[in-house]
Amino acid sequence: VQLQASGGGLVQAGGSLRLSCVASGSPSLIGWFRQAPGKEREGVSCISTSGVSTVYTDSVRGRFTISKNNAKNTVYLQMNNLKPEDTAVYFCAARAVRVPNSVCLDSIHYDYWGQGTQVTVSS
Repeated sequence: VQLQASGGGLVQAGGSLRLSCVASGSPSLIGWFRQAPGKEREGVSCISTSGVSTVYTDSVRGRFTISKNNAKNTVYLQMNNLKPEDTAVYFCAARAVRVPNSVCLDSIHYDYWGQGTQVTVSS
């Protein structure tokens, strides 16, 4: 599985960005993670291949939406009402076999990682 993330950029607080993750192969689970300077990598959201099951970390629920376009092998992360604390490098990751929703935001469960895309939110 190979992953290609894109869509990051510089935006003012309250603005929006849409990240894309194009995946080769047939992963069953794709997650978005982020890592800010000096902080540990954090799970943001994950989605099953079917697109039925989605999970969000508390800090983004209601502002971010994860979705999947199977025809394009692409997972999106729509980020609205961005805050300065959302500033980080965002990574997409994939796993061949699903795990329970309760652990899908734990990076240890992912086997494949894309390169990061920088998201910077100015105040």
